[in-house]
Amino acid sequence: MVVHPVATVPERLFPDDDEREARWRARFTAPRVSRPHWAKDAPDRCVYTSNVSGTVEVYVWDRATDTHRQVTDRPAGTYNAALTPDGEQVWWFDDTDGDEFGHWVAEPFAGRPAAEEPRPAVPGVEDGYGAGLEIGRSVVAVGTSTDDGTRIWVRRGDGPAELIYEHREDAGVGALSEDETLLIIVLSEHGDSRHPDLRAIRVADGSTVAELSDGPGKGLDVTAFSPVAGDQRALVVHERRGREELLIWDPVAGTVTELDIDLPGELAADFTPDAEALLVWHTHAARTRLYRYELATGALTELPTAPGTVTSADTRPDGTVEYVCSSAAEPATIRALHPDGTDRVLLVPPGERAPGSVPVTDLWVPGDGGRIHALVARPDDAELPAPTVVSLHGGPHAADEDAFSAVRAAWVDAGFVHVEINYRGSTGYGSAWRDAIEGRPGTTELADVAAVVDQLVADGVADPAKLVVEGWSWGGYLALLAAGIQPERWAACIAGVPVADYLTAYADEMEQLRAFDRALFGGSPEEKPELYRAASPITHVAAVRAPVLILAGENDPRCPIRQIENYLDALAEEGKDYQVFRFDAGHGSLVVEETIAHVATEISFARRAVMGWSRRGNMEWSA
Repeated sequence: MVVHPVATVPERLFPDDDEREARWRARFTAPRVSRPHWAKDAPDRCVYTSNVSGTVEVYVWDRATDTHRQVTDRPAGTYNAALTPDGEQVWWFDDTDGDEFGHWVAEPFAGRPAAEEPRPAVPGVEDGYGAGLEIGRSVVAVGTSTDDGTRIWVRRGDGPAELIYEHREDAGVGALSEDETLLIIVLSEHGDSRHPDLRAIRVADGSTVAELSDGPGKGLDVTAFSPVAGDQRALVVHERRGREELLIWDPVAGTVTELDIDLPGELAADFTPDAEALLVWHTHAARTRLYRYELATGALTELPTAPGTVTSADTRPDGTVEYVCSSAAEPATIRALHPDGTDRVLLVPPGERAPGSVPVTDLWVPGDGGRIHALVARPDDAELPAPTVVSLHGGPHAADEDAFSAVRAAWVDAGFVHVEINYRGSTGYGSAWRDAIEGRPGTTELADVAAVVDQLVADGVADPAKLVVEGWSWGGYLALLAAGIQPERWAACIAGVPVADYLTAYADEMEQLRAFDRALFGGSPEEKPELYRAASPITHVAAVRAPVLILAGENDPRCPIRQIENYLDALAEEGKDYQVFRFDAGHGSLVVEETIAHVATEISFARRAVMGWSRRGNMEWSA
């Protein structure tokens, strides 16, 4: 058995600068809260998550008495929670050490006796990976995913849970109608989970009411049913014109109405409480803002929210819009925009607010698939060209935004130019951009990365001898692949919870990700062996020249540990410079001190790499 070199966690990033040391750590330790979600019929009762205890856990807030209570206290943390419509119970997802496999449990909003364990919320439902949840007043729909596929269960009243849907392909609970007679399932029985269809079924017996499909390569997703009883309209996101837009589907009446909202970029929305309008999220060029759209007239009005990117929002029964807003320079605040136009901070967690950071600037670079958008953050005192970290987001169905990031700020404090690239595969730039990686994952994204890096070097911003590629999840996968197929570019490679050996990863990962991979590659490894092999970082390990740091979760169901161990063994066999940091959690950590250790280790590793190169391929490991 190979003993792999373990990465050292530095005690300090700034040994001679107490102020800077305190500042970067404070951005992580500063108390944070998510936007409170209220109970449908008891809006004074809310649930949220917070890191106040040092670990992200579930809390409830009674607005009537302004009292808060910590609900969960688990070593690996908890982040999935919901309230019943009457606000009497809080539900949270009970997994093991972050492995994401488990079941929903329930306890009273006011708390349970210390000696009493939370009870299963829906007895009779199998343990599995979460595949959606809808809690009604008398009906509950819950989805589970296992190696056998997806199952959806319904409990009516106090009766037992009944299996209402199952299929080998990926699916999930979509939306429950206000009168609780209809349930929309998001499904991919056609074998393409990246572009799902919708099916509306009767809760009473599981029979089909209607289906909605836009055909190959065009996905649908349901946001919600109208919140008005008897109104069976559902709000759906479609991509019929090459970007995410909105339509109203009435599965009972059999009508589909596309909404003509003249905004660039992509759209998401939810109904207002009276169902007369929509609260619209408009995402364009890595920023999201809010609008109100009148369904009767088509009138569109931008809401006067605080400056910054909105990351979460909803409309209260009285019309107040509560939202989270931040920018690269300013930490997030939980705010309330009242109908009279008054905008205020809604909820302030205890303790000091996180220190701010520098803003990001936009960079648009020509690429093979069109213009590539990147966000660049520079240290105020940087001498250019500077050491540069290219931080690649996960997903790949995601995007970096002009929102606050303690991780980005730490790299900037450490003297690195920080670059985020919304490569092909990212969301927010249209369907063709998102789907350009299908059949050619990995190399497509890295072609965009290379184009942006070349531009930064040509502009005199990035030092070509001091480039670090870094990322987590899909970003970690891309970082390892970059080290193998672009070895001449990088002074260091840092990969958090990555796909490292794709064939083994496929065998061990959760079924939902296998379905995603089949859609992405055009088949399973048995059907597309050469494509998987070419896209796998372990295939290119012999070409790696830069030192590699891998951070891996022992219980990760998305990028499992065995395939990472295979890659580490391959690095060792090839005699490469590398280190590993293993942690006892799943696909990332919810423990603040653990996250700090990850960031400190990454930055320390990168510093040694860019400061230790006397020539390419010669790494000096002295600090």
